Amino acid sequence: MTNTTVELEELLMQRSLTDAQLLAATETAADFRILPDATVIKIGGQSVIDRGRAAVYPLVDEIVAARKEHKLLIGTGAGTRARHLYSIAAELNLPAGVLSQLGDSVADQNAAMLGQLLAKHGISAVSGAGLSAVPLYLAEVNAVIFSGMPPYSLWMRPPADGVIPPYRTDAGCFLLAEQFGCKAMIFVKDEDGLYTANPKTAKNATFIPKISVDEMKAQGLHDSILEFPMLDLLKAARHVREVQVVNGLVPGNLTRALAGEHVGTIITAS
Repeated sequence: MTNTTVELEELLMQRSLTDAQLLAATETAADFRILPDATVIKIGGQSVIDRGRAAVYPLVDEIVAARKEHKLLIGTGAGTRARHLYSIAAELNLPAGVLSQLGDSVADQNAAMLGQLLAKHGISAVSGAGLSAVPLYLAEVNAVIFSGMPPYSLWMRPPADGVIPPYRTDAGCFLLAEQFGCKAMIFVKDEDGLYTANPKTAKNATFIPKISVDEMKAQGLHDSILEFPMLDLLKAARHVREVQVVNGLVPGNLTRALAGEHVGTIITAS
């Protein structure tokens, strides 16, 4: 073993796992990027899938065409049905962990439906232990589908206020991109990107093509287009240091984003 490895092992045996010297020692080697050539795409539940055939079918065609040149991990959101479940469960005073399980069930349903639409192209939906087979799916057909909800279940961290699970499908998809060391993270929504206000209700909303996490927080935009905790995950990330938000209802936007074009809004870690 190298001196660094010996030192780290000694620290692990002697110190708390939150010890500052131990944590510094774990930084001596760079993280191994497991899937550096892959891109994670998050298909919004309420913004895209809930709209049905008119919104989903064109995206299916884009995905089938794009996977010829790109390796794709396709995560699904939960959407309106999860919100309905959250409202009932919250009224019943159930905890965030139970709501997390309910949201996961809806995201799973959306992954299953998208998987059926792409089945004839050899693109499958996987979950749980099936994620270990992702490299095989990417090697064979360049694409795989997964439920975007992180599997925290009853272990979901309770929010500071209320009982809505703080880490939902935006966070789940980003975490997968970061832990696999993927090259890009694209969120497919129903807006052109981030605005200074809700463009659905505010006529004076101004489009923002690029912004940092700190700038979003300073302007009070931290809970406007992506889940608030996801921005903190982005700021702390080592591999995925920016994310892109595109309008999936505009044909070709996803293809352009995969090609590296600055379409939609880019949110940077710093």
